[in-house]
Amino acid sequence: MGKGFPEFGAEEEGVGSTIGAGVYVLVGTVAREHSGPALTISFLIAGIAAALSAFCYAELASRCPSAGSAYHYSYICVGEGIAWLIGWALILEYTIGGAAVARGISPNLTLLFGGEGSLPVFLARHHLPGVDIVVDPCAAILVFIVTGLLCMGIKESSFVQATVTSANVCVMIFVIIVGSIIAFQNGWPGYALPSGYFPFGVNGMLAGSATVFFAYIGFDSVASTAEEVKNPQRDLPLGIGIALSISCILYMLVSSVIVGMVPFYEMDPDTPISSAFASHGIQWAMYVITAGATTALCSTLMGSILPQPRILMAMARDGLLPSFFSDVNRRTQVPVKGTIVTGIVAASLAFCMDVSQLAGMVSVGTLLAFTMVAVSILILRYVPPDEVPLPASLQEAIDSVSLKYASQHANGEDPEDPGCGCKDAQQTAKTHESQSTDGSLAYPLIEKYQPEGKPDDKKRRKIAAVSIAFVCTGVLLLTSGASFESLPGLLRLSACLAGAVLLSCGLVVLSWTGQDDGRHTFGYTGGFICPFVPLLPICCILINAYLLINLGGGTWLRVSVWLSIGIIVYLFYGNGHSSLSDAVYVPAAHVDEIYRSSTGLA
Repeated sequence: MGKGFPEFGAEEEGVGSTIGAGVYVLVGTVAREHSGPALTISFLIAGIAAALSAFCYAELASRCPSAGSAYHYSYICVGEGIAWLIGWALILEYTIGGAAVARGISPNLTLLFGGEGSLPVFLARHHLPGVDIVVDPCAAILVFIVTGLLCMGIKESSFVQATVTSANVCVMIFVIIVGSIIAFQNGWPGYALPSGYFPFGVNGMLAGSATVFFAYIGFDSVASTAEEVKNPQRDLPLGIGIALSISCILYMLVSSVIVGMVPFYEMDPDTPISSAFASHGIQWAMYVITAGATTALCSTLMGSILPQPRILMAMARDGLLPSFFSDVNRRTQVPVKGTIVTGIVAASLAFCMDVSQLAGMVSVGTLLAFTMVAVSILILRYVPPDEVPLPASLQEAIDSVSLKYASQHANGEDPEDPGCGCKDAQQTAKTHESQSTDGSLAYPLIEKYQPEGKPDDKKRRKIAAVSIAFVCTGVLLLTSGASFESLPGLLRLSACLAGAVLLSCGLVVLSWTGQDDGRHTFGYTGGFICPFVPLLPICCILINAYLLINLGGGTWLRVSVWLSIGIIVYLFYGNGHSSLSDAVYVPAAHVDEIYRSSTGLA
């Protein structure tokens, strides 16, 4: 794929995908039911929780830049089977997410142009008698427009994304400035309440944090542009970090102003910002805010459809999906075929299906990806893969790198691998003659030097692997015990205690054993490094698991059906066509140099 992303394109994509229309609705619902005036703190806590996942994403995105995003990270750190489920869940997330966002645009356009009946007949919603279906032509047309824009190229779509995002940010700044002036002139009535700053207590504020957490979803789409940014080690972590920071600041400022303009119990749960301005006699602000919600939805729609064909492309490269999805258009340098398929499916759903009941399934895909990314950080730091599978198409590059190290070793030199960034690591190599059979390839073996003085390294890796398993099991028990209120009290208490013990033991042992030296030679180096490992990724796993379990039984039932279909597809197609069947395994320290060599040979 071409490096067509403009300067600061990753940051614009992240902000546009993250700052959706949720804030225009969530502030009313969460303030009335959970947080009250403490809504700003709820957004802050949710932002901190999202930042834990962002830290993990930032390291993996800069270390392993791939369009596959969380699917690719799971593929190289956990394995093909788990990676397939993550990729399959992401397909569900982006498809339903795009359709849901598209169906939310037409009501805003109707309101913006004068109310019910203001849209032309060919754009307005229609109820089909007898089948109880409400079709939305406007939503389908918008999806097709966005699909066509994405097919034109990443530079063109990035420009439109930046324009729409700028309009949305301007509307939010308008709300902050004008709302602050109004609230200041009226003495900030929303904060002068006898119920105090925490009318629902600390628990209510935390419940509000869990609800507004999903307003931060979207920054992960930056990772799917890894192959199109010019400097992934710099641009991807910056894009993720800046997107999350700007989103958190704007959310906190908007929420602090709105809950200060009117008492929380008087806020309209559907149009909280518009109604807050209307209560002070500024009716015209409704049109500005509705325009902001519309641009936010359009920006989120682009952010939902953009990653999908890139995930499909990464899965097709690994043989898990037909090669049709891996084709990249020579002129636009984007996966046009996958983009068109994604657009057709999303437009069909948006046209004839009320996807509001399926919206919870979007969160499952996101939270599963967040959880697996955090687990991948633990694996990469403590038990990084010694060898990485590469496709047989790179055989020539592998032979070239193998011969290079073999000649250096024969001359008595101590070769350093400039591509791995680890100057104290030595590698030796030798080429084995192939065992010729019909159609077989010669697979050279690049041996990895094992440093002396570390006889217990294999034992340490086993202990670390068991500790990571303890952490995952402990998190599952702890969150299940805390969430399933229908279970007997003694059983819940036992599950929580057992989970807490396993989680604590895993954390202590991981902190004591130390991290593996192989992490320095895995993937690209010189990029962002996630801090506070293992504590930070473990907290990330705990938060995401808690949110996953509390999504509800109906959501999980529908997700289980989708994942079951995915397992069937994998067993009958993906497993048989997997590129691992003829992959060449090489040490992780050499992968970067092999890819650079393949580019030069091409």
